[in-house]
Amino acid sequence: MKEQKREQNKLLTGGDSLMAYETEDQETQYCFPDINSSCVKGKRSKHEYNIMYVFFSLLSAWTVFLNLLVIISISHFKKLHTPTNMIILSLAVADLLIGLIVMPVEAVKLIETCWYFGDTLCELFMIIMMLTVSSSMCNLVLIAVDRYVAVCHPLLYQRKITTTKTLISICLCWFFSSSYNAGFLISGRYFENKQRQNMCFGKCYFVVSFSWIFTDLFFSFVLPCTLIITLYLRIFYVAHQQVKVINSLMKGGKCAMEGSVRRKSESKAALTLGIIVAIYLLCYIPFYILHILPVTGTMISSTTMTFLIWSLYINSSLNPLVYAFFYRWFKISVKHILTCKLFAPLLEL
Repeated sequence: MKEQKREQNKLLTGGDSLMAYETEDQETQYCFPDINSSCVKGKRSKHEYNIMYVFFSLLSAWTVFLNLLVIISISHFKKLHTPTNMIILSLAVADLLIGLIVMPVEAVKLIETCWYFGDTLCELFMIIMMLTVSSSMCNLVLIAVDRYVAVCHPLLYQRKITTTKTLISICLCWFFSSSYNAGFLISGRYFENKQRQNMCFGKCYFVVSFSWIFTDLFFSFVLPCTLIITLYLRIFYVAHQQVKVINSLMKGGKCAMEGSVRRKSESKAALTLGIIVAIYLLCYIPFYILHILPVTGTMISSTTMTFLIWSLYINSSLNPLVYAFFYRWFKISVKHILTCKLFAPLLEL
């Protein structure tokens, strides 16, 4: 019976793709030994457990801490209540949720190699994970639009891009991301129930149909990425042209200091946010490409997929570091927060 159960679970779980293995003096362990369709449980030494739990706990805490600094800085200091910073705040909230919820749960899944919390919590976790990912991409589109108007149409920026309009856009971004992912999960759950006989019990994963994979790829990645890249190409072209004009005016001795300072400031902001977008895309493009390879029949090792998934999550801890390097307001506000001077005005800005 055990031999039959071992062979059955090897087929259900993809055999050697999992981290479980057998030894001559130790029996295969199962996530739920009393259930015939239980998944195989991976085996780790106590040393591995301790190292992995400490590492992922520190990574999660670091991500939460950095994004909390961004959220407190922008929400507390009124001087920072600009349209661009509102979008950065929204992005920081998504990154905070990844550090606070997604990273710890994903770490437990990876270390324990079993899911013990039931189907309801699995679905809730999937909703939060997909919501944070899709809302992050949506926020990056808003950032690209904001920078496009600021750099390419500076005279229209203050009239077209207001804080109120930006907040409405952010709310719509989160609403549509929630609605889309809810529909995606409902469809996937229907398809998963039809495929339930081919799954083992004790894992938290999401199964969708072939058509939904490519639909999600288009709406969640191809379309927003195309829009972002197109806008930033236009932004950097216009910024380059503006620098040429400013340099020629200054060589000619014409007084254009105020306008040149503003254009340089907008260009620097576009460059900083462009770096954030570039890092995000570098983390997400390989994942989405490899995500569709199994559909074409190409097998991917579990180690590769784990690395790519965590590269997405680690991206959430990189964004605040970019702000720290490029944004003076972030350095000053963090100094106020860490020195307990929250109610002191930001005079240096």
